Amino acid sequence: METRDLLLLEIRGETIGNLSIDSSIEEKFQNKTLRPIIKLQNDLFIEVFINYAIKQKSVFFSLSPEKKIAYIENVIQRDIKFRNSLKGMIIAFFTIDEYSEYITNSSSLNKRMMNILIERLKSQVQLLEII
Repeated sequence: METRDLLLLEIRGETIGNLSIDSSIEEKFQNKTLRPIIKLQNDLFIEVFINYAIKQKSVFFSLSPEKKIAYIENVIQRDIKFRNSLKGMIIAFFTIDEYSEYITNSSSLNKRMMNILIERLKSQVQLLEII
C-alpha cells in the first residue's frame, strides 16, 4: 500500500491554501488533501456534471447564468446519489492514513468537500455546456 499512497501524493501535488499552527484539523485536511484532489479531478467533475445535466432533460443548459449557479448548488446538495458519486471520486484519491482521518470526522469533511466542489463548478459555469 505504500506505493499507492506515495503515487497518490505525487500525482496530487502540493498543499493548496495556508496552514498554520492555529489551523483546525478539518482545515488542514481540506488544504492538504481535499483541495489538491478536487483540483486534480476538475476536468472529470466538469464532464460528470455535464452528463448529469443531459440526463436531467438538459434543463440546465437553457437557464440564465444566475439560475445555473443556483442549479449547481441545489443538485449537489439534494441529489444524494449524485453527491455520493462525486464524493467517491474524491475519496478514491485518499491515502490509507487520510481515509482513517476522514472516517473519524466524515460529516464535517463531507460538508467542506461538497462546498469546495460547488464553488469550483460555479466558478466555471461557462465551461458547463454541451460541446
